[in-house]
Amino acid sequence: MQVKHLLLIAILALTAACSSKQAEVDENLSEVELYQQAQADLDNRSYTQAIAKLKALESRYPFGRYAEQAQLELIFAYYKNAEPEAAKSSAERFIRLHPQHANVDYAYYLKGLASFDQDRGLLARFLPLDMTKRDPGAARDSYNEFAQLTSRYPTSRYAPDAKQRMIYLRNLLAAYEVHVAHYYLTRQAYVAAANRGRYVVENFQETPSVGDGLAIMTEAYQRLSMDDLAATSLETLKLNYPDHPSLENGQFVPLEEEADNRSWLAKATLGLIETETPLPPGETRASQDVIRQYEDAAQQIPRELQQDAKTGETEKKRSIWSYLTFGLFD
Repeated sequence: MQVKHLLLIAILALTAACSSKQAEVDENLSEVELYQQAQADLDNRSYTQAIAKLKALESRYPFGRYAEQAQLELIFAYYKNAEPEAAKSSAERFIRLHPQHANVDYAYYLKGLASFDQDRGLLARFLPLDMTKRDPGAARDSYNEFAQLTSRYPTSRYAPDAKQRMIYLRNLLAAYEVHVAHYYLTRQAYVAAANRGRYVVENFQETPSVGDGLAIMTEAYQRLSMDDLAATSLETLKLNYPDHPSLENGQFVPLEEEADNRSWLAKATLGLIETETPLPPGETRASQDVIRQYEDAAQQIPRELQQDAKTGETEKKRSIWSYLTFGLFD
């Protein structure tokens, strides 16, 4: 990180700390004076002072002519002051108290904007961070809140912008799922990778990540030796995304190299000393360990308690005479 970035972060943090102090509001101000001063603070981008005056207006004149408008503008002031949680809380309160208000769609819109910008803090605004690799919680909340706005108020003046943001957020969520699937591929968790890829294909149609999801499914199924599923995924990829980076001259090129599961001794001696036999296709050391533990536990069961695998009956202890007569006189 460059020095200028560190200095910028320090200056912004200091500014935010200084602006967090609540401004004092004159107790003798009338309702009209409070509202006018709050409007002037909003125009001057003095959002901390505006928040203080709007809160004072609401508490001192809860049934005044500017009470509802002050609640709406308080949401906006919190949003502009980089306080997303306070903005969302104020929006939820306004929606709960005034569900039939003429401008309730604005509260829904600001609530979605607060979540939309929640991940874009000071660092994300000034540093080159990949948003598709961050926790998508706020992006998912923003998408759902914009979806509420567009479904309840399709003719709202804010609906077109909300729809455009929903497209961006959907692409972002799909790309996040692809990053998670790539991580599973690197960890050789092929079943999890295939499930993530299929989730992208099934739930994020018409996003750029669908081709990536099909490529991940193809690679994961190939690693699991599920040839039919791998072939189906590959054919779908070729048909719909012939120019995908995973296809070279019509041939599929896996993103991750096949894992080398040999021991460190086998790797150091270039395979001259093999301490373990190679794994069969689709098996891992973990699955072999589970089978081995089961077999060891089965051998520890006392003979008189063991059951015949076919009949389910407890095996009876046979006498020497029974062994000599091959069980004819049991």
